[in-house]
Amino acid sequence: MLQSIEGDILHQNSGGRNNFKFKDYYQKVREKLFSTFFVRKHQIPVAKQGYNLNRECSLFTDDGKYVIVVSAMFVSATSQPSFYEIYSNNEAMSPNPRHQLEDYSIHCVGLGSGVLHSSIDFKCDKIFPSHNQGLYLYKNILSVLSVQHQTIYIFCVVEGKLVQTHKIGRFCFDDDELLLSPQSSRTNEFVSRQPFHDVMFNSLKHRLITYLYKDALNRGRESVQRFYQHFDFFEDLRLLRMQLLDEDHLLLKYAGVDVVGLRIQEPNSQPSCFVVYNFRNAQVLAVYENTSNYLLKIFEDHPGIFRQADAIRGHHHTACPDVYSSQIQQRFKDTIVNAKYGGNTEAVKRLLVQLPIPAQLHSASPYLDLALFSYDDKWISAVERPKT
Repeated sequence: MLQSIEGDILHQNSGGRNNFKFKDYYQKVREKLFSTFFVRKHQIPVAKQGYNLNRECSLFTDDGKYVIVVSAMFVSATSQPSFYEIYSNNEAMSPNPRHQLEDYSIHCVGLGSGVLHSSIDFKCDKIFPSHNQGLYLYKNILSVLSVQHQTIYIFCVVEGKLVQTHKIGRFCFDDDELLLSPQSSRTNEFVSRQPFHDVMFNSLKHRLITYLYKDALNRGRESVQRFYQHFDFFEDLRLLRMQLLDEDHLLLKYAGVDVVGLRIQEPNSQPSCFVVYNFRNAQVLAVYENTSNYLLKIFEDHPGIFRQADAIRGHHHTACPDVYSSQIQQRFKDTIVNAKYGGNTEAVKRLLVQLPIPAQLHSASPYLDLALFSYDDKWISAVERPKT
Protein backbone atom coordinates (compact mmCIF):
# COMPACT_ATOMS: atom_id res chain seq x y z
CA MET A 1 0.00 0.00 0.00
CA LEU A 2 2.82 2.39 0.86
CA GLN A 3 4.43 1.75 -2.52
CA SER A 4 1.25 2.93 -4.24
CA ILE A 5 1.41 6.34 -2.53
CA GLU A 6 2.79 8.97 -4.88
CA GLY A 7 5.86 10.83 -3.76
CA ASP A 8 4.35 14.27 -4.21
CA ILE A 9 1.52 13.36 -1.80
CA LEU A 10 4.03 12.33 0.85
CA HIS A 11 5.97 15.53 0.20
CA GLN A 12 2.86 17.68 0.55
CA ASN A 13 1.95 16.00 3.83
CA SER A 14 5.46 16.00 5.27
CA GLY A 15 6.87 18.41 7.79
CA GLY A 16 7.04 16.41 11.00
CA ARG A 17 4.94 16.52 14.11
CA ASN A 18 3.94 20.17 13.60
CA ASN A 19 2.22 19.44 10.28
CA PHE A 20 -1.40 18.61 11.16
CA LYS A 21 -2.11 17.43 7.61
CA PHE A 22 0.66 14.88 7.95
CA LYS A 23 -0.71 13.70 11.30
CA ASP A 24 -4.16 13.09 9.82
CA TYR A 25 -2.71 11.39 6.77
CA TYR A 26 -0.39 9.22 8.86
CA GLN A 27 -3.32 8.14 11.05
CA LYS A 28 -5.30 7.08 7.97
CA VAL A 29 -2.33 5.06 6.72
CA ARG A 30 -2.01 3.31 10.09
CA GLU A 31 -5.70 2.42 10.09
CA LYS A 32 -5.40 0.76 6.68
CA LEU A 33 -2.12 -1.06 7.28
CA PHE A 34 -3.59 -3.99 9.21
CA SER A 35 -6.33 -4.69 6.64
CA THR A 36 -3.73 -4.43 3.88
CA PHE A 37 -1.51 -7.18 5.24
CA PHE A 38 -4.16 -9.31 6.99
CA VAL A 39 -7.40 -10.46 5.41
CA ARG A 40 -10.21 -11.76 7.61
CA LYS A 41 -10.89 -15.41 6.90
CA HIS A 42 -13.35 -16.32 9.65
CA GLN A 43 -15.28 -14.59 12.39
CA ILE A 44 -16.00 -17.20 15.05
CA PRO A 45 -18.20 -16.61 18.12
CA VAL A 46 -16.42 -18.46 20.92
CA ALA A 47 -17.09 -17.00 24.36
CA LYS A 48 -20.45 -17.53 26.00
CA GLN A 49 -22.56 -14.64 27.24
CA GLY A 50 -20.80 -12.80 30.06
CA TYR A 51 -17.42 -14.41 29.31
CA ASN A 52 -14.43 -12.50 27.95
CA LEU A 53 -11.67 -13.99 25.83
CA ASN A 54 -8.19 -13.68 27.31
CA ARG A 55 -6.20 -11.99 24.56
CA GLU A 56 -2.90 -13.03 26.17
CA CYS A 57 -3.58 -16.76 25.89
CA SER A 58 -3.40 -18.79 22.69
CA LEU A 59 -1.81 -22.14 21.91
CA PHE A 60 -1.44 -23.41 18.35
CA THR A 61 -1.15 -27.11 17.56
CA ASP A 62 1.97 -28.24 15.73
CA ASP A 63 0.06 -29.01 12.53
CA GLY A 64 -1.43 -25.51 12.47
CA LYS A 65 -4.99 -26.84 12.32
CA TYR A 66 -6.25 -25.71 15.72
CA VAL A 67 -5.84 -22.92 18.24
CA ILE A 68 -6.71 -23.21 21.93
CA VAL A 69 -8.03 -20.08 23.65
CA VAL A 70 -9.56 -19.32 27.05
CA SER A 71 -12.54 -17.23 28.11
CA ALA A 72 -13.40 -16.33 31.70
CA MET A 73 -16.01 -14.62 33.85
CA PHE A 74 -15.79 -13.61 37.49
CA VAL A 75 -18.06 -15.58 39.79
CA SER A 76 -21.18 -13.50 40.36
CA ALA A 77 -21.72 -12.06 43.82
CA THR A 78 -25.44 -12.80 43.51
CA SER A 79 -24.93 -16.51 42.88
CA GLN A 80 -22.19 -17.51 45.27
CA PRO A 81 -21.02 -21.12 44.91
CA SER A 82 -21.45 -23.52 47.78
CA PHE A 83 -18.71 -24.21 50.32
CA TYR A 84 -17.80 -27.56 48.78
CA GLU A 85 -17.67 -26.08 45.27
CA ILE A 86 -14.96 -23.73 46.50
CA TYR A 87 -13.19 -26.28 48.72
CA SER A 88 -13.41 -29.36 46.53
CA ASN A 89 -10.60 -31.11 48.46
CA ASN A 90 -8.38 -30.58 51.48
CA GLU A 91 -5.68 -28.88 49.39
CA ALA A 92 -8.01 -26.24 47.89
CA MET A 93 -7.01 -22.60 48.21
CA SER A 94 -8.91 -19.98 50.22
CA PRO A 95 -10.18 -17.14 47.99
CA ASN A 96 -9.22 -13.56 48.79
CA PRO A 97 -9.49 -10.19 46.98
CA ARG A 98 -6.23 -10.87 45.13
CA HIS A 99 -7.20 -14.47 44.37
CA GLN A 100 -10.77 -14.11 43.11
CA LEU A 101 -12.57 -17.09 41.66
CA GLU A 102 -13.69 -17.24 38.05
CA ASP A 103 -15.54 -19.53 35.68
CA TYR A 104 -13.39 -20.59 32.72
CA SER A 105 -13.98 -22.18 29.34
CA ILE A 106 -11.16 -23.61 27.23
CA HIS A 107 -12.02 -23.67 23.53
CA CYS A 108 -10.47 -25.54 20.61
CA VAL A 109 -11.07 -23.71 17.31
CA GLY A 110 -10.36 -25.04 13.82
CA LEU A 111 -8.27 -22.51 11.90
CA GLY A 112 -9.07 -23.94 8.49
CA SER A 113 -12.75 -24.63 9.01
CA GLY A 114 -13.51 -21.66 11.25
CA VAL A 115 -15.49 -23.94 13.56
CA LEU A 116 -15.54 -24.16 17.35
CA HIS A 117 -14.88 -27.88 17.80
CA SER A 118 -15.06 -28.25 21.58
CA SER A 119 -15.15 -26.40 24.89
CA ILE A 120 -14.28 -27.53 28.41
CA ASP A 121 -15.72 -25.68 31.42
CA PHE A 122 -14.04 -25.09 34.79
CA LYS A 123 -16.45 -23.66 37.34
CA CYS A 124 -15.46 -21.76 40.48
CA ASP A 125 -11.75 -22.03 39.77
CA LYS A 126 -8.49 -20.14 39.54
CA ILE A 127 -6.41 -20.72 36.42
CA PHE A 128 -3.74 -18.33 35.15
CA PRO A 129 -4.23 -18.28 31.36
CA SER A 130 -2.37 -15.00 30.70
CA HIS A 131 0.86 -15.64 28.80
CA ASN A 132 -0.02 -19.35 28.81
CA GLN A 133 1.09 -19.73 32.44
CA GLY A 134 -1.70 -22.11 33.43
CA LEU A 135 -1.84 -24.14 30.23
CA TYR A 136 0.81 -26.04 28.31
CA LEU A 137 0.59 -27.70 24.90
CA TYR A 138 3.14 -30.35 23.89
CA LYS A 139 2.39 -31.97 20.53
CA ASN A 140 -1.28 -32.92 20.97
CA ILE A 141 -1.18 -33.08 24.79
CA LEU A 142 -2.71 -30.17 26.70
CA SER A 143 -2.16 -29.76 30.44
CA VAL A 144 -4.20 -27.36 32.57
CA LEU A 145 -3.40 -26.38 36.16
CA SER A 146 -6.26 -25.52 38.49
CA VAL A 147 -4.56 -23.51 41.23
CA GLN A 148 -7.77 -23.23 43.24
CA HIS A 149 -8.41 -26.98 43.38
CA GLN A 150 -4.71 -28.01 43.16
CA THR A 151 -5.46 -30.33 40.27
CA ILE A 152 -3.74 -30.93 36.93
CA TYR A 153 -5.87 -31.97 33.98
CA ILE A 154 -4.33 -33.70 30.98
CA PHE A 155 -6.20 -33.60 27.66
CA CYS A 156 -5.47 -35.07 24.26
CA VAL A 157 -6.41 -32.99 21.21
CA VAL A 158 -8.11 -35.45 18.84
CA GLU A 159 -9.49 -33.88 15.66
CA GLY A 160 -10.36 -30.72 17.53
CA LYS A 161 -11.89 -32.51 20.53
CA LEU A 162 -10.36 -32.12 24.00
CA VAL A 163 -10.40 -35.61 25.50
CA GLN A 164 -9.43 -35.85 29.18
CA THR A 165 -6.92 -38.62 29.89
CA HIS A 166 -5.66 -37.79 33.40
CA LYS A 167 -6.82 -35.86 36.46
CA ILE A 168 -3.98 -35.48 38.96
CA GLY A 169 -4.42 -34.11 42.45
CA ARG A 170 -6.55 -35.83 45.04
CA PHE A 171 -5.91 -39.02 43.07
CA CYS A 172 -3.28 -39.87 40.49
CA PHE A 173 -5.17 -42.73 38.83
CA ASP A 174 -8.87 -43.18 38.15
CA ASP A 175 -9.07 -46.27 40.37
CA ASP A 176 -7.25 -44.75 43.38
CA GLU A 177 -10.55 -44.02 45.10
CA LEU A 178 -11.52 -47.68 44.91
CA LEU A 179 -8.23 -48.71 46.51
CA LEU A 180 -8.64 -46.19 49.33
CA SER A 181 -12.24 -47.11 50.09
CA PRO A 182 -12.43 -49.19 53.29
CA GLN A 183 -13.46 -52.74 52.55
CA SER A 184 -16.08 -52.73 55.28
CA SER A 185 -19.49 -51.42 56.20
CA ARG A 186 -17.94 -47.94 56.29
CA THR A 187 -17.56 -47.93 52.49
CA ASN A 188 -20.69 -45.84 52.00
CA GLU A 189 -19.42 -43.38 54.59
CA PHE A 190 -16.14 -42.96 52.68
CA VAL A 191 -17.90 -42.46 49.35
CA SER A 192 -20.41 -39.95 50.72
CA ARG A 193 -17.88 -37.93 52.74
CA GLN A 194 -16.83 -34.65 51.11
CA PRO A 195 -13.16 -34.68 49.93
CA PHE A 196 -12.53 -31.48 51.91
CA HIS A 197 -12.73 -33.57 55.10
CA ASP A 198 -10.05 -36.05 54.02
CA VAL A 199 -7.50 -36.51 56.79
CA MET A 200 -4.82 -37.88 54.47
CA PHE A 201 -2.67 -35.99 51.99
CA ASN A 202 -3.88 -36.03 48.42
CA SER A 203 -2.12 -38.58 46.23
CA LEU A 204 0.19 -36.13 44.48
CA LYS A 205 1.32 -34.43 47.71
CA HIS A 206 1.73 -37.86 49.34
CA ARG A 207 4.10 -38.97 46.58
CA LEU A 208 6.13 -35.78 46.97
CA ILE A 209 6.49 -36.13 50.75
CA THR A 210 7.29 -39.84 50.42
CA TYR A 211 10.08 -39.03 47.95
CA LEU A 212 11.52 -36.40 50.30
CA TYR A 213 11.44 -38.79 53.27
CA LYS A 214 13.14 -41.63 51.36
CA ASP A 215 15.77 -39.22 50.07
CA ALA A 216 16.44 -37.99 53.63
CA LEU A 217 16.59 -41.59 54.85
CA ASN A 218 19.29 -42.40 52.29
CA ARG A 219 21.32 -39.36 53.32
CA GLY A 220 21.44 -40.21 57.01
CA ARG A 221 20.07 -39.37 60.43
CA GLU A 222 20.69 -35.61 60.25
CA SER A 223 18.74 -35.37 56.98
CA VAL A 224 15.82 -37.25 58.55
CA GLN A 225 15.85 -34.80 61.46
CA ARG A 226 15.79 -31.86 59.03
CA PHE A 227 12.90 -33.52 57.19
CA TYR A 228 10.83 -33.57 60.38
CA GLN A 229 11.98 -30.06 61.25
CA HIS A 230 10.63 -28.73 57.93
CA PHE A 231 7.60 -31.01 57.74
CA ASP A 232 5.18 -28.12 58.32
CA PHE A 233 6.68 -26.36 55.30
CA PHE A 234 6.20 -29.46 53.14
CA GLU A 235 2.62 -29.77 54.34
CA ASP A 236 2.01 -26.12 53.43
CA LEU A 237 3.25 -26.48 49.84
CA ARG A 238 0.82 -25.82 47.00
CA LEU A 239 1.08 -26.10 43.22
CA LEU A 240 1.89 -22.78 41.58
CA ARG A 241 2.97 -23.53 37.99
CA MET A 242 3.68 -26.46 35.71
CA GLN A 243 4.87 -27.41 32.24
CA LEU A 244 5.13 -30.54 30.13
CA LEU A 245 8.72 -31.65 29.55
CA ASP A 246 7.64 -34.37 27.13
CA GLU A 247 4.72 -36.73 26.60
CA ASP A 248 5.23 -38.38 30.00
CA HIS A 249 6.80 -35.86 32.37
CA LEU A 250 5.70 -32.69 34.11
CA LEU A 251 7.85 -30.04 35.77
CA LEU A 252 5.92 -28.75 38.78
CA LYS A 253 6.66 -25.71 40.92
CA TYR A 254 5.51 -25.79 44.55
CA ALA A 255 5.46 -22.79 46.87
CA GLY A 256 3.93 -21.84 50.21
CA VAL A 257 0.18 -21.35 50.44
CA ASP A 258 0.59 -17.58 50.97
CA VAL A 259 2.73 -17.29 47.84
CA VAL A 260 0.25 -19.23 45.72
CA GLY A 261 -2.62 -17.24 47.23
CA LEU A 262 -0.91 -13.97 46.19
CA ARG A 263 -0.72 -12.73 49.77
CA ILE A 264 3.02 -11.96 49.68
CA GLN A 265 4.43 -8.91 47.89
CA GLU A 266 7.80 -10.47 47.01
CA PRO A 267 7.00 -14.11 46.17
CA ASN A 268 10.27 -14.71 44.31
CA SER A 269 12.26 -14.33 47.53
CA GLN A 270 10.30 -17.10 49.25
CA PRO A 271 11.43 -20.76 49.34
CA SER A 272 9.93 -23.07 46.73
CA CYS A 273 10.78 -26.34 45.01
CA PHE A 274 10.64 -27.94 41.59
CA VAL A 275 9.39 -31.48 41.05
CA VAL A 276 9.92 -33.73 38.04
CA TYR A 277 6.88 -35.98 37.88
CA ASN A 278 6.02 -38.88 35.56
CA PHE A 279 2.23 -38.71 35.30
CA ARG A 280 1.97 -41.99 33.39
CA ASN A 281 3.14 -44.09 36.34
CA ALA A 282 2.59 -41.45 39.07
CA GLN A 283 6.23 -41.32 40.12
CA VAL A 284 8.23 -38.40 41.51
CA LEU A 285 11.66 -38.59 39.88
CA ALA A 286 13.47 -35.58 41.35
CA VAL A 287 12.98 -32.61 43.65
CA TYR A 288 15.08 -29.42 43.57
CA GLU A 289 15.01 -26.34 45.80
CA ASN A 290 14.83 -22.93 44.16
CA THR A 291 18.41 -22.41 45.37
CA SER A 292 19.73 -25.49 43.56
CA ASN A 293 22.95 -24.80 41.65
CA TYR A 294 22.57 -28.21 40.02
CA LEU A 295 19.19 -27.34 38.50
CA LEU A 296 20.51 -23.97 37.34
CA LYS A 297 23.46 -25.72 35.68
CA ILE A 298 21.05 -28.00 33.81
CA PHE A 299 18.97 -25.01 32.75
CA GLU A 300 22.02 -23.08 31.53
CA ASP A 301 23.70 -25.97 29.71
CA HIS A 302 20.58 -27.68 28.35
CA PRO A 303 17.76 -25.14 27.95
CA GLY A 304 16.27 -27.33 25.23
CA ILE A 305 15.05 -29.73 27.94
CA PHE A 306 12.60 -27.05 29.04
CA ARG A 307 11.75 -25.87 25.52
CA GLN A 308 11.15 -29.12 23.70
CA ALA A 309 7.75 -27.90 22.51
CA ASP A 310 9.41 -25.00 20.68
CA ALA A 311 11.97 -27.30 19.06
CA ILE A 312 9.25 -29.66 17.82
CA ARG A 313 7.38 -26.73 16.27
CA GLY A 314 10.51 -25.89 14.28
CA HIS A 315 11.78 -23.01 16.44
CA HIS A 316 15.16 -24.62 17.05
CA HIS A 317 17.03 -21.38 17.71
CA THR A 318 14.72 -20.62 20.65
CA ALA A 319 15.28 -24.05 22.17
CA CYS A 320 19.04 -24.37 21.74
CA PRO A 321 21.70 -22.59 23.79
CA ASP A 322 23.65 -19.84 22.04
CA VAL A 323 26.43 -17.49 23.04
CA TYR A 324 24.17 -14.42 23.03
CA SER A 325 21.48 -15.69 25.40
CA SER A 326 24.21 -17.13 27.63
CA GLN A 327 25.89 -13.72 27.78
CA ILE A 328 22.61 -12.02 28.71
CA GLN A 329 21.96 -14.56 31.45
CA GLN A 330 25.50 -14.34 32.80
CA ARG A 331 25.33 -10.54 32.81
CA PHE A 332 22.09 -10.67 34.79
CA LYS A 333 23.59 -13.20 37.20
CA ASP A 334 26.68 -11.04 37.79
CA THR A 335 24.45 -8.03 38.49
CA ILE A 336 22.57 -9.91 41.22
CA VAL A 337 25.74 -11.41 42.73
CA ASN A 338 27.39 -7.99 43.01
CA ALA A 339 24.28 -6.16 44.25
CA LYS A 340 24.14 -4.79 47.80
CA TYR A 341 21.83 -7.50 49.14
CA GLY A 342 22.69 -10.03 46.45
CA GLY A 343 24.94 -13.04 46.32
CA ASN A 344 25.10 -16.36 44.54
CA THR A 345 22.06 -17.85 46.31
CA GLU A 346 19.91 -14.83 45.44
CA ALA A 347 21.12 -14.99 41.83
CA VAL A 348 20.14 -18.67 41.56
CA LYS A 349 16.68 -17.85 42.91
CA ARG A 350 16.18 -15.03 40.43
CA LEU A 351 17.29 -17.13 37.47
CA LEU A 352 15.19 -20.15 38.39
CA VAL A 353 12.11 -17.92 38.57
CA GLN A 354 11.91 -18.52 34.80
CA LEU A 355 10.96 -22.15 35.44
CA PRO A 356 8.61 -23.67 34.49
CA ILE A 357 8.71 -21.98 31.08
CA PRO A 358 5.28 -21.23 29.55
CA ALA A 359 4.56 -22.71 26.13
CA GLN A 360 4.94 -20.80 22.85
CA LEU A 361 6.22 -17.57 24.40
CA HIS A 362 9.51 -17.55 22.49
CA SER A 363 9.24 -15.58 19.28
CA ALA A 364 10.67 -17.24 16.18
CA SER A 365 11.08 -13.90 14.40
CA PRO A 366 14.53 -13.56 12.76
CA TYR A 367 14.51 -9.88 13.77
CA LEU A 368 14.87 -11.01 17.40
CA ASP A 369 17.73 -13.39 16.63
CA LEU A 370 20.83 -11.82 18.18
CA ALA A 371 23.00 -13.70 15.70
CA LEU A 372 21.46 -11.55 12.95
CA PHE A 373 20.44 -8.29 14.61
CA SER A 374 21.58 -6.19 17.54
CA TYR A 375 19.15 -4.53 19.94
CA ASP A 376 18.84 -3.46 23.56
CA ASP A 377 17.52 -6.53 25.41
CA LYS A 378 16.25 -4.27 28.21
CA TRP A 379 13.51 -2.98 25.90
CA ILE A 380 13.04 -5.83 23.43
CA SER A 381 13.00 -9.54 24.14
CA ALA A 382 12.38 -12.73 22.19
CA VAL A 383 10.35 -13.88 25.18
CA GLU A 384 6.93 -12.44 25.89
CA ARG A 385 7.12 -11.53 29.56
CA PRO A 386 4.10 -11.55 31.88
CA LYS A 387 3.11 -8.26 33.43
CA THR A 388 4.60 -7.61 36.87
